[in-house]
Amino acid sequence: MRELLLYAGSFDPITNGHLDLIIRGSRLCERMIIGVIRNRAKDSRFPLDDRAEMIRLATSHLKNVSIDCFDGLLADYVKEKGVSAVLRGLRATMDFEYEMQMAQMNARLYGDEVETLFLMTCPEYSFVSSSIVNEVFRLGGDISGLVPDAALAHMRKICPAKKQRTSVYGSPNGGCHEGSGIAGRNRGDS
Repeated sequence: MRELLLYAGSFDPITNGHLDLIIRGSRLCERMIIGVIRNRAKDSRFPLDDRAEMIRLATSHLKNVSIDCFDGLLADYVKEKGVSAVLRGLRATMDFEYEMQMAQMNARLYGDEVETLFLMTCPEYSFVSSSIVNEVFRLGGDISGLVPDAALAHMRKICPAKKQRTSVYGSPNGGCHEGSGIAGRNRGDS
């Protein structure tokens, strides 16, 4: 059993896929930190404090789990906190290639002191990503069952749903989509 496990990501917002990994990871260690990353290169839908609060609400029943926010290199944070292993989740082969690159770079930065542990996502959440959840939520769709109930309540409190105008073609904004839409998202969300 590992002494201190870190599961880091942007969690924008936390999904049930994340929560599944947190619950399973918390069984593998004495203590677990959920590290909420402030990624200045990524536009977050939810402020850092709200992301941390949603995680706190969703994990309050896990006594060995704490939440912390940080920015900068993961390897620096790992060393600062004395982490013995970093947890990463894998949904598909695309995740594996990305996560393998990151793990190898981090291993070089950690030295031999820290391991990266990979857990496969539960099949019922293998399609869920924060980007998809955000897009559906932004467009007024139902994301219940995809995010923890407490997180969804918090999301609704801070971002009340807007009525979407539907065009004759059945899509919001007259058939034009803001941003790249669901299909245009890349890996890299957590």
